[in-house]
Amino acid sequence: MPRSMTGFGVADGPAGGGRLQVEVRTVNHRHFNAQLRMPGAFQGFEAALRERLRARIERGHVNVSIRWIEDPAIPQGTIRVNVPRARAILAAVEELRNALHLSDTVDAAFLARQPDVLQVDAGEETPAVAESELFGIVDRAVDEVLAMRTQEGAAIGADLLARLGHLTDGLARVRARAPERLVAERERLRAAVTELLDGRQPDPDRLAQEVAYLAERLDVTEEVVRLATHLAAARELLAADAPPGRRLGFLAQEMLREINTIGSKANDAAIAAAVIGMKEELERFREQLENIE
Repeated sequence: MPRSMTGFGVADGPAGGGRLQVEVRTVNHRHFNAQLRMPGAFQGFEAALRERLRARIERGHVNVSIRWIEDPAIPQGTIRVNVPRARAILAAVEELRNALHLSDTVDAAFLARQPDVLQVDAGEETPAVAESELFGIVDRAVDEVLAMRTQEGAAIGADLLARLGHLTDGLARVRARAPERLVAERERLRAAVTELLDGRQPDPDRLAQEVAYLAERLDVTEEVVRLATHLAAARELLAADAPPGRRLGFLAQEMLREINTIGSKANDAAIAAAVIGMKEELERFREQLENIE
């Protein structure tokens, strides 16, 4: 069952003493391409997060936004008194007061204002968030994305199957017309030779040789068989569990090759019309493949 490459999911939950919200959006892209926007506290999780996303989303541009919706509790720094520094300052001030015969006294407020007497030990600069907390929220957002992609993919898969049905119908018209076309071409060749010989009977051996050459040149049996095989393989891929996008893209190229060859050999209005119809359906099929994994 194919999955669309378009999806959206959002989830939130407690983490690091606060509350995180994770939004995941996906759109079409030939390969997996993730863009992450998150607070600096989570930069250490980036590589693991990319791999976690890649394991669940095979193709598409994946935009992940992580933000705090409730600020986390971050421990504040503590104040430490540098007693040796305060004593050194006090001794220097006492020396200065005695030298200048000053009567002023030194109080605690004065010492506290001096550099490096009161020192602040920095607390945690970032909240302590466990990987399991972050990834649990991300997983729930991705679950919503995949549910949306699966739902839309089912509709796209039905459309792709319908296109394959139209291609099969066109192939059936070619298959039915091919023998009739060879008979018609043989009779046309016989009539043309008779006309050129002005009523005289042509050499039957030479005529048979030319008819055989014509039949070989116009025969599309191999192309019809290969195209039928590709159509069957495409149906199997659409029914399988694995994402079929890349494989279907390859099959579509091979289908086009066979259809073009049939068209080049056609030399028949009915087959040419069927080929044009098949090429139109195949183009719609290939456009739709851009939307699935």
